[in-house]
Amino acid sequence: MPNNEEINLGDRSQERVAVFINSSSLFAAATHLNIEIDYNKLLSCLTKKRKLLRAYFYIATDFTNRKQQIFIHQMRHQGYRVITKELIQRSDGSKKANLDVEIAVDMLTISKYCDALVLLGADEELMYAVNTVSYKGIQVEVVNSGILNDEILSVADCYTDIETIKHEFAKKRVR
Repeated sequence: MPNNEEINLGDRSQERVAVFINSSSLFAAATHLNIEIDYNKLLSCLTKKRKLLRAYFYIATDFTNRKQQIFIHQMRHQGYRVITKELIQRSDGSKKANLDVEIAVDMLTISKYCDALVLLGADEELMYAVNTVSYKGIQVEVVNSGILNDEILSVADCYTDIETIKHEFAKKRVR
């Protein structure tokens, strides 16, 4: 599987791209990497000077969390289409909101208008959607943290470990 540096596609400025960000994966990576994210720089990093059609941001929400609601509002004003799903309390006390179906449907819907899709935070539940989009001739780029399921890697066109690009979108720390 080639990484982004090995792919030379020439001038990509006319390519149309859509970005899909699974916030739970992004937040986990940011915590692991000890960085704060500049969301404008993140979009720039993921689009690579291509024409952005849409940037989706999927987030599990707690509607009583005022700080989170402010964050969602800010993301919408930065140009992200924010897709929310309320956290569900499980019997064991944990909370969960799986947004894989929403990501898959949005990928399949917009893919007919795109040359490439960037998926930040892929997991095995999205493999079938990624494979379907890839068969349509759409380039699928996966950005993730750490080890990724081999099945996703086998259907994606390229993979980037988020740690290798963190310097492009991390906020500068003020000392």
